[in-house]
Amino acid sequence: MITRRQVLRWLASLGLIGVATSAYAFVFEPMSSPRITRYALTPRRWPSGLKLKVAALADIHACEPWMNAERIRSIVATTNALGADLILLLGDYAAGHHYTFEPVHSGVWAKELAALRAPLGVYSILGNHEWWDDRAAQRSGTGPTYGRRALEAVGIPVLENDAVRLSHAGQPFWLVGLGDQLAFWPSRRSHPGRRWGVDDLTGSLAKVTDDAPVILLAHEPDIAVRVPDRVSLMLSGHTHGGQVRLFGWSPVVPSSYGNRFAYGHVREQCDIIISGGLGCSIAPIRFGVPPEIVLLDLGGETKST
Repeated sequence: MITRRQVLRWLASLGLIGVATSAYAFVFEPMSSPRITRYALTPRRWPSGLKLKVAALADIHACEPWMNAERIRSIVATTNALGADLILLLGDYAAGHHYTFEPVHSGVWAKELAALRAPLGVYSILGNHEWWDDRAAQRSGTGPTYGRRALEAVGIPVLENDAVRLSHAGQPFWLVGLGDQLAFWPSRRSHPGRRWGVDDLTGSLAKVTDDAPVILLAHEPDIAVRVPDRVSLMLSGHTHGGQVRLFGWSPVVPSSYGNRFAYGHVREQCDIIISGGLGCSIAPIRFGVPPEIVLLDLGGETKST
């Protein structure tokens, strides 16, 4: 027979488990040191002799205390120590929630990111929060946003519907950066004649002038359904892996396609890597999807860790 005391003990145990789980999700995992998530793959249309190591940082969401200048500095140092040939920043540097002690100014987070170092350089795109947090850009319907100005002021190029041709070990490849697909507030999207985003996939890819492989940077992964197979690899953030992920499944994903583009390595017309990111959006919570730095070995044996 189950006694009243046993029931109370079980309830107390469940309560302690709930408190511990909440503490882990709100304190420990969001502020933990980032893990290095490694992918080794040879994308389609990738030349056999082109071996490239790429580090990618997504969704920093700078704010106190969750992602302050000191923590960004530590992430930069960890990234530099990986010895990547190229470092890519995938958008959303601004805070993405209101549960903060105070924001971290764009000049501060940009200054910290300016310490990133790679032989082929550091390139960036913008995310929706660089647009959403810029009220002047929302009113005018145009940029440049203060996030773009901050990055460019410290010497980090911003690819916004633009392309750049790079070369490694004598072999060329292209970086194409897409403008943000959700640039305008939901309340502004009904404005007559206004699009939701500032992305121009066709125009961006038109700037590729030869048959060298293309790496596409797109903050939100939903554009993947429209990306042609001319693109070898697409890198995205935005979803944070759902921020809560259980057994490879996320209950809430900021994507029109649910878990299809929630996290990790996906193959559509091209290979897609979706980072779980570093910071938090909506609320400072992470469970089962710790902060991560993505490290890709392109032209290597296909595997992931």
